[in-house]
Amino acid sequence: MTKVIGIGNAIVDVIARAEDTFLEHMGIEKGIMQLIDRPRAELLYAAMENRVETPGGSVANTIAGLGKLGLEAAFIGKVKADALGRGYAEGMQADGIAFPNPPVEGADAPTSRSMIFVSPDGERSMNTYLGAGADLGAGDVAEAAFSDGGFVFLEGYLFDKDEGKTAFRRAAQLMHDAGGQAGITLSDPFCTDRHRADFQQLIAGEMDVTIGNEAEWTTLYETDLDTALDKAASACRTVVCTRSGDAVLVIQDGKRVEIPVETVVPVDATGAGDQFAAGFLYGYTTGRDMETSGRMGVAAAAEVIGHVGPRPETDMGVRFKELGLL
Repeated sequence: MTKVIGIGNAIVDVIARAEDTFLEHMGIEKGIMQLIDRPRAELLYAAMENRVETPGGSVANTIAGLGKLGLEAAFIGKVKADALGRGYAEGMQADGIAFPNPPVEGADAPTSRSMIFVSPDGERSMNTYLGAGADLGAGDVAEAAFSDGGFVFLEGYLFDKDEGKTAFRRAAQLMHDAGGQAGITLSDPFCTDRHRADFQQLIAGEMDVTIGNEAEWTTLYETDLDTALDKAASACRTVVCTRSGDAVLVIQDGKRVEIPVETVVPVDATGAGDQFAAGFLYGYTTGRDMETSGRMGVAAAAEVIGHVGPRPETDMGVRFKELGLL
């Protein structure tokens, strides 16, 4: 059985519906992820009605999707030993995801949380307080977790701090030393803009797979999409680009394929990219070709935007069989 390890910011997702007028009243910019401080986090949390709380974080959601598809899955993240942190660890384990790092007593910051407001059109507005999860460093990456090889998937958001950079390089080295592979999601164009040189160096020197959307790729290389993907493909064996409703582009060993997307009226766009990554990586790590892997990613993304919440509710293994992908 393929083992997949995710490393990312362990964030409790707090989701509620909200009208556009509420967003305007609260000064929330629609459709993007905004970083907020602790007082702002407490204010928004108190303003949410009918909250749904779940263990989240971009790569954590991807790993949960892979676990539900039957892969051996683990997530390395950092939470404080507070109520949210203990709930996070218990929630991951209840989903069958190994969470090797126990909640930290006396962590400097509370457990990370993101208040996600879902508009009537399905758009999500994320307000993220980067607490303990953002402080993950190389010391939190235990060698024992990588002894069996497999695949490690890294979250670009953690690249914002030097500790995250060292953690990523250590994880990639440990996985390669064990005979496995490493991949990353670029996560956000603001991240790629702030750390362009470091991202390019990591992709060229450490990554076997890199997943990003059009804005992330063009920002990373400061050029048009085709040129950006050509540059990426010359540095990384497998490059994936999602394009918000347009065909997904996958380049592997110089060969390029386009995978059409499914047209779905979104109920909640939260987790679309995370579950695309889960579907794609399931195909990739189990030896499927690029087109099949891409179609798995598209199907997983289509499922998750059809309901509230960032993780699949349908058995995607059954869905893949219905689509002739398994």
